[in-house]
Amino acid sequence: MKTLAIITARGGSKRIPHKNIKSFYGRPIIAYSIEAAVNSGAFDTVMVSTDDEQIADISRKYGAEVPFMRSDRTSGDFATTTDVLKEVIEEYDKRGEHFDTACCLYPTAPFITADRLREAVRTFRESGADTLISVTAFSYPPQRALIMQDGKLVFKYPEHLVTRSQDLQKEYHDAGQFYVFDTDAFIKNGNLMLGNIIPFELSEMEVQDIDTEVDWELAELKYKLVNDKDNP
Repeated sequence: MKTLAIITARGGSKRIPHKNIKSFYGRPIIAYSIEAAVNSGAFDTVMVSTDDEQIADISRKYGAEVPFMRSDRTSGDFATTTDVLKEVIEEYDKRGEHFDTACCLYPTAPFITADRLREAVRTFRESGADTLISVTAFSYPPQRALIMQDGKLVFKYPEHLVTRSQDLQKEYHDAGQFYVFDTDAFIKNGNLMLGNIIPFELSEMEVQDIDTEVDWELAELKYKLVNDKDNP
């Protein structure tokens, strides 16, 4: 059973220029995802899908393969992760190399570790699922959400107005780090979010969306805190 790690790293970031290779604690941020995947030993191949030659060069420096560049179709602002993954899998198939399992990793996820990836791939293989998705729990119960209505605040779910927080069902969201999936099921279903899906829960300290400069600063603060604890 062959397993492929696909790190998706388009060059045209708008909100944070050159986001995928911007320095994060002295190294291009993509290096963290590459090294975690390589050091996990869970993958036969670790590759980066990109349309940018600078990203490709840096990716190779840190141990990833870039055997082909993205097409124009998957390099635009409206290309989806699904489009990119499908293109990568099909391109490898054309070259006579089929992977039974793949893992999509995002390039701006410095909290990914080799241990977590190894554990996730093992959990997926033992499950028989189509997809494993990294998730984290909402830090505040969504059932207690407030919305604006005619300029006033109202409870979105008034039935939970007096429900104790500890009595509400725990809810989760995509952690935005990685997805492990069966490649044949993915091609058949056409989306990672369809089919038999299992969760891989991460703590709040392992997760940080990085879409804005403020997100970036929060990620650096969190990374420093986590690593200071690990290296007293």
